[in-house]
Amino acid sequence: MFLAALALSFIAKALGAVVMKSNIIHIERRFEISSSLVGFIDGSFEIGNLLVIVFVSYFGSKLHRPKLIGIGCFIMGIGGVLTALPHFFMGHYRYSKEINIDSSENSTSTLSTCLINEIVSLNRTSPEIVGKGCVKESGSYMWMYVFMGNMLRGIGETPIVPLGLSYMDDFAKEGHSSLYLGILNAIAMIGPVIGFTLGSLFSKIYVDIGSVDLSTVRITPNDSRWVGAWWLNFLASGLFSIISSIPFFFLPQTPNKPQKERKASLCLPVLETNDGKNQTANLTNRGKNITKNVTGFFRSLKSILTNPLYVVFVLLTLLQISSYIGGFTYVFKYVEQQYGQPSSKANILLGIVTLPIFASAMFLGGYIIKKFKLNTVGIAKFSFFTAVMSLLFYLLYFFILCDNKSVAGLTMTYDGNNPVTSHRDVPLSYCNSDCNCDESQWEPVCGNNGITYISPCLAGCKSSSGNKKSIVFHNCSCLEVTGLQNRNHSAHLGECPRGDACITKFYFFVAIQVLNLFFSALGGTSYFMLIVKIVQPELKSLALGFHSMVIRALGGILAPIYFGALIDQTCMKWSTNNCGTRGSCRIYNSTLFS
Repeated sequence: MFLAALALSFIAKALGAVVMKSNIIHIERRFEISSSLVGFIDGSFEIGNLLVIVFVSYFGSKLHRPKLIGIGCFIMGIGGVLTALPHFFMGHYRYSKEINIDSSENSTSTLSTCLINEIVSLNRTSPEIVGKGCVKESGSYMWMYVFMGNMLRGIGETPIVPLGLSYMDDFAKEGHSSLYLGILNAIAMIGPVIGFTLGSLFSKIYVDIGSVDLSTVRITPNDSRWVGAWWLNFLASGLFSIISSIPFFFLPQTPNKPQKERKASLCLPVLETNDGKNQTANLTNRGKNITKNVTGFFRSLKSILTNPLYVVFVLLTLLQISSYIGGFTYVFKYVEQQYGQPSSKANILLGIVTLPIFASAMFLGGYIIKKFKLNTVGIAKFSFFTAVMSLLFYLLYFFILCDNKSVAGLTMTYDGNNPVTSHRDVPLSYCNSDCNCDESQWEPVCGNNGITYISPCLAGCKSSSGNKKSIVFHNCSCLEVTGLQNRNHSAHLGECPRGDACITKFYFFVAIQVLNLFFSALGGTSYFMLIVKIVQPELKSLALGFHSMVIRALGGILAPIYFGALIDQTCMKWSTNNCGTRGSCRIYNSTLFS
């Protein structure tokens, strides 16, 4: 019964982790925040975990472990629900503050770009009303709910592994613990499978489904402004975590002891405290033991920190694991910007395809160490081999990069004839200088010359036809000067798609990602074995705990932040809300992003 309940909690834990990573891109856009800030939100899980891990590890074994795990799962579920809560208070998502083209009829009436801008200025809300609505419009600090929800998830997840595994080891039959652990790890893989599947499904669904007419939404999942139903993922994972907590409240503290023996053990401390002298002596001895334990702890800590092999190992694994954490956090954004693939597709290919490879490599790594009976030096050589192979596959990424998108005003001049050295302050061209355009807007259109323009106005378009997603703009003056032989100088809504060569490179990227992950996971078991072999036997637990703390604090918390800050530096076009403040990035320099 306990094994089944623990398996459910392992699934819930893995599901919550995958849901957070696969929805980073949607959270960033929905709350109009930078990549560095969304990285800070992602790291709040580790912050919550670190806040309570010492208390849980020390006091957990002295209390009712199944109930503590149940409380943890319940808190984890509440964190998931809290993360989704801002969706119900923020109002509808506004993917554009710019042109509001009235195409309710399939008309072909001609509107000059300057006339369009006049209509926009007449229809804008007064500054006083805009000021009052700024907080709700931009989302303001609503992302704090996501931060706190993710932190709660980290707090709730803390007791599951240490208390669950220790409880199982204490009361399982002799020799069965390793089998149960293998079963748990195998079943836990169901969580990521569900998480990536839900992530792919819900990312195709518009964020405000059920509250807006979807036929009025003119963007698609391929648009850089698209926000999927991210909140449904967190509701589903949160409710699953709450359900998984229920069985733990019906499990005994010590299942193998008879009821009478358990009662007797509970009464024993009361009998001991009846004698005042014994109580005083016990308190004195406890004080001495505490002092002795604290002194011993710092002596042991000094011992592992003065072990050069251990210190070098911690630093090297910190660098390696930080790169994995940062890379996985933003991999869906990278795939979208580099290869033009929506996150729904990336969830399936990078999630579902790589999971079996990861599990197989972890098993194979342990089998190789056992089969060839590798000693410490042999394990170190094996670990070095897997790390070098992983590095070589990382280098292959530089050979499958796509060229920067051709975007007039960012990577090219507005007439589309010449590249620009910088995306900042690109001067207007004679084809749109008289249009009085708002250069801060982002309503991309794809010209039939294969160049993306920031807006119909900046493309010099003077008329439109069609409605909603099928709007086509005609007589675009900036397309006339790019050498087109035909006279149909038109553009349609949305960015120009990537070419076939770039899409082919995407599948090479997936293949390399799989091989890279295989060798990384292959060396995963060797890392664990090295830690316990390069320190004294009595210091193994402390060495493992300190290594985990360093990875969580400097890798899990900081890596998403500084990776996000570097990604922000590659942004070429930021969104701006009606308050005039900077939001999330719309398009990146894909070469620098890599």
